[in-house]
Amino acid sequence: MGTDPIPTPSIEELQDDPMADGTTSIFRRRELLRPQHVPQKDRIVGRDREIETVEALLKPAAFGDPPESGFLFGKTGTGKSLVAKHVTGRARGIAQMQETDLTAAYVDCDQYNTETRAARKMAFEVRDAIDPDRYIPKDGVGASRYYDALWDGDGLLHESDSLIVILDEIDKLGDDTAEILSKLSRSEEAGKTGCYIAVVAISNKTDYTDAPDERVASSFQDDPIIFPPYDATQLQAILERRKDAFKDGVLEPGVIELASALAARDHGDARRALDILRSAGKLAEKDDSDRVTEDHVRKADEYSDLNRSIQVIKNGTPHSRYALYALAYLTKSKLSDSFSTGEVYDTYCVIADVVAGESLTHQRVLDLMKKWTLPEITESRHTGGGKGQGSYRTHRLLHDPDVVMSACLESTSDQRNVLDALSESSI
Repeated sequence: MGTDPIPTPSIEELQDDPMADGTTSIFRRRELLRPQHVPQKDRIVGRDREIETVEALLKPAAFGDPPESGFLFGKTGTGKSLVAKHVTGRARGIAQMQETDLTAAYVDCDQYNTETRAARKMAFEVRDAIDPDRYIPKDGVGASRYYDALWDGDGLLHESDSLIVILDEIDKLGDDTAEILSKLSRSEEAGKTGCYIAVVAISNKTDYTDAPDERVASSFQDDPIIFPPYDATQLQAILERRKDAFKDGVLEPGVIELASALAARDHGDARRALDILRSAGKLAEKDDSDRVTEDHVRKADEYSDLNRSIQVIKNGTPHSRYALYALAYLTKSKLSDSFSTGEVYDTYCVIADVVAGESLTHQRVLDLMKKWTLPEITESRHTGGGKGQGSYRTHRLLHDPDVVMSACLESTSDQRNVLDALSESSI
């Protein structure tokens, strides 16, 4: 037997280990501040209308009747996933009370970003809920095999009354969006299953236009459910209802108000508000403090997502920053937010020639642009183009273009020279 690469000390060796002390002077229920946490209804703020609308779609499933599908739109941190999970969970609980067989599956399409991956995740979620011992291959098969596992013959759903599928960040499926929606929304109509299936599709893009197409439009509620940004008052109420994540008396006066005000600057993002407050608590722990202060909150804000992104950009290689600057410039100056690699490359060449005196190849710049997707500075999609155009990749900036441009070129003289060159070019 080989040596364990992660050796575990003996109990005796751990007796005086500081890590063995599980107490903390700051947190009582840390999980309340995690973005994945789904709270009870009395902790959810400013989403009564949205909850009622989703309830109307899914409630029938709890009583053995056909539920309806719907689209949820809104920016990051506006409560879409929270409401979808909250209502689905309640519907499943009520179904148990009614002795109705309601199954639910959650798929994060940012992680499972093809039809096959999403179908596999869905099949495994249903399998784990209904028949954990059922064999389903993990790889080597296409999406159809996973659909068959759900409804072919004695498939997993053959005795289920309803299935609710939450497809979070569905726009990340790209061209596969219509396929998976079509398979799910028309499975009953095609005679593949007697189980009612409803899809709750979620997108952070308020201008998302890829769904649904004509094949599935009739299966969705006519009007999408729009989640507006939270205002500062709502963010404060959200944090107030999670403050029991901390021990009594830990939060100094003004901490919650400051954290909510800072989060309100960025389109009312509740995730950001929770992140700031959680990070402030962690900083207090690190300081061995028994109080979370406004200073901790301000420091937490400094290490927020935006500032981390700026640091990531500044740490990028010179030519990767020139390429990113090109995308930011196009985003700011054009009436679009998505650009082909060719458009980015033409702009990049002007920038690189001014700052570095040379430019890289088209393929190399494409490779550099792909790397910006991992830290979520940009997102990239492969599109089929139109007739006679062929396929190509598009890039979309996920942050304020002015902030990104400043991070890419810190020298004011470089910025001035680049902007002069771009204004004189045909771009």
